[in-house]
Amino acid sequence: QVQLAESGGGLVQPGGSLRLSCVASGSSFSIGAAGWYRQAPGKERELVALVSGIGTRIYADFVKGRFTISRDSAKNTAYLQMNSLKPEDTAVYFCNAANKGDGSTPARPYQYWGQGTQVTVSS
Repeated sequence: QVQLAESGGGLVQPGGSLRLSCVASGSSFSIGAAGWYRQAPGKERELVALVSGIGTRIYADFVKGRFTISRDSAKNTAYLQMNSLKPEDTAVYFCNAANKGDGSTPARPYQYWGQGTQVTVSS
């Protein structure tokens, strides 16, 4: 059974930084395409960033220049580095990933989801 475990969320002041991690586990699972979504109270889940199986990165306009997505295949882990955080970035952040065997650009959202990690930006 595949599991994605997020960590790194928390409370941070405006202008601060956090790095989210998403560790994938499960027999025969190698992380391929991966993405991060977020959901704020009363709002729909939205795409924040994703990295394809071949390393192409896509960012939502509202995080361009502030967030960076990356992937460490050896550690089966995806990351989201978040800088210059704003109060409007407050949300639960979810990791979303596909098995490497599903190709470089599988249909979105990908098959597997994490449970989410809370990010709160407040002074």
